[in-house]
Amino acid sequence: MSWLPCKPSRKEFLRKGPSDLGRRGRMISTSDRQDAVQLIDEARAEGARLQAACSELGIGTNTYRRWVRGDQDRRPQAVRPVPRHALSPEERQQVLEICHRPEFASLPPGQIVPRLLDEEGLYVASESSYYRILRAHGEQQHRGRARAPHPKGDPQRHRVTRPNTCWSWDVTYCVPRP
Repeated sequence: MSWLPCKPSRKEFLRKGPSDLGRRGRMISTSDRQDAVQLIDEARAEGARLQAACSELGIGTNTYRRWVRGDQDRRPQAVRPVPRHALSPEERQQVLEICHRPEFASLPPGQIVPRLLDEEGLYVASESSYYRILRAHGEQQHRGRARAPHPKGDPQRHRVTRPNTCWSWDVTYCVPRP
């Protein structure tokens, strides 16, 4: 059995975890496919059965055969039909116009949809559709007058240099002196 330093071994495939290869519907890179096929071919040359070699990597025999044929994954280039219930371009534009109104300019979609329904009796789209449309147009950010919330940093650390200088109920905040 020949060994090249740049070729991944069976152990490296197993270290990645069982979901990296063979989980249904998951995109697998061409290089990983080629490496898996090469490992299975080497195992078969040493006398292993196809099904046992494939199950060791966590893929099915039909998947192996498809990879050997060289069929490329065409999912990224697939033409997907537009759902019948999708919003039309006019409805999407109406959602943007509603969000740009002065009375709704500082409100999140979670407040726009119910207010619009209560005040005008108008329902254009769901709250999640509002968020999706705003995100698609690069307008999904903090929409209020107040500053956007930002995450706080780590808790304040205290350095203890001598006894009885720092009292804390949680000793994880006390950093020992190096």
